[in-house]
Amino acid sequence: MLKSSQDRKLKHLFDGGDWNVYEPNILNLGVGAPGTDLLAANCDNFRTATDHCLEREKRENQSLIFQYGPTSGTFEVRREISTYFSEMFQSPVNCEDLIITTGATQGLHLLLSTMLDFEGFVFVDEYTYMIALDSIKHFSTLTVVPVRLNDDGVDLNDLKEQVSKRRFQSKNKEFWGIYYTIPTYHNPTGILFSPEVCRGIVQLARKFDFLVVCDDVYNILNYGEKPTHSRLLSYDDRNDADFAGHVISNGSFSKILGPGVRLGWLEVPPRLKPILDGSGFAVSGGCFNNYTSGIVASLFELKLAQKHIAAAHEAYKERMLATTQVLRDGLPDCCKLVSPTGGYFIWVRIPDQLDSREFLKYCLENHKIYFIVGTRFSADGQSGKQFFRLSIAFYPKEKLVDGTRRLCNALKDYIVDQQVPHGVS
Repeated sequence: MLKSSQDRKLKHLFDGGDWNVYEPNILNLGVGAPGTDLLAANCDNFRTATDHCLEREKRENQSLIFQYGPTSGTFEVRREISTYFSEMFQSPVNCEDLIITTGATQGLHLLLSTMLDFEGFVFVDEYTYMIALDSIKHFSTLTVVPVRLNDDGVDLNDLKEQVSKRRFQSKNKEFWGIYYTIPTYHNPTGILFSPEVCRGIVQLARKFDFLVVCDDVYNILNYGEKPTHSRLLSYDDRNDADFAGHVISNGSFSKILGPGVRLGWLEVPPRLKPILDGSGFAVSGGCFNNYTSGIVASLFELKLAQKHIAAAHEAYKERMLATTQVLRDGLPDCCKLVSPTGGYFIWVRIPDQLDSREFLKYCLENHKIYFIVGTRFSADGQSGKQFFRLSIAFYPKEKLVDGTRRLCNALKDYIVDQQVPHGVS
């Protein structure tokens, strides 16, 4: 038994491991976070926004930014978020529907804690965000149910079958089941759910009365023609005769401003918002990030956030287009990818007789290249050995192009070593 804790004096989340993203001799193509170059402007921007915000606090607000904030967050903060994203989504984001969080992971945890019967079910895509799976599994009485994923989103027939045979009447919570998904530039596959699939999800949620929780953190990072729909929540139309509110959008600034800001928001239908506002989590501490949200509101008011996000968007676009072009040119014929039209991630399929976990070992030993294997994204931890995920977020274009080219060559050599027939997939 340990009798004392060791302080490792780590500087960031990826520090202290063998595959530190800041180590120049290592290429970590797994990390889903903005790189140093994209964060560099934040020191000056946040200093300016902090001065702007705190001067107003002294002058007008009695320094209430340091007080317990309103449970949803202040009106001024939510107004800035709603104004910006209403324009970006080209559909209304209502200020009164927002609840400030410390990020999408905390948003998910809050919803699991308050909305779902602890004997209930969480339906997930057969491959989904691995940390969300880790978070869900901490609620040990919940049952995780994977659902098939097609090229245009979740398989509606399978989702219907899975929810219809598990529905029950909860006696103490609003919902018996939650479907957790990333419908816009899906993690890890990069898929954009089609309008038909989005409509189908909403119809099923209304029919079987389960909650849909959308991890909407990549929605504005589109790299081609802007999609006709920016988020699944818009399909849960309040003008529909059978509208009750079955979809929650879980947003975050981690991918577009910086993860260390720890700021996100939930967009919640009217019937569910009082449940969250009245929860012990919210009432005990008030707004989950009152101080930082005030600084970010000034960042938007001064147009510094808009400028930063636009620059990050262009950088991500350049990186995604360059990386997917290298993969299209360099991947062996027996491998497959669907080039994403937005987001952070590229999902690569290798021949079924290979195992991405073994290929990762080969890459680490011979090329010091790291990626995340497909099994990490499956509920059982075993499915998906024929896939791996790459991220375009962290490195500049030139390093991504060079590293991806080396990865393709490594894969060709590995396939030869494993004596996989040419053209088999």
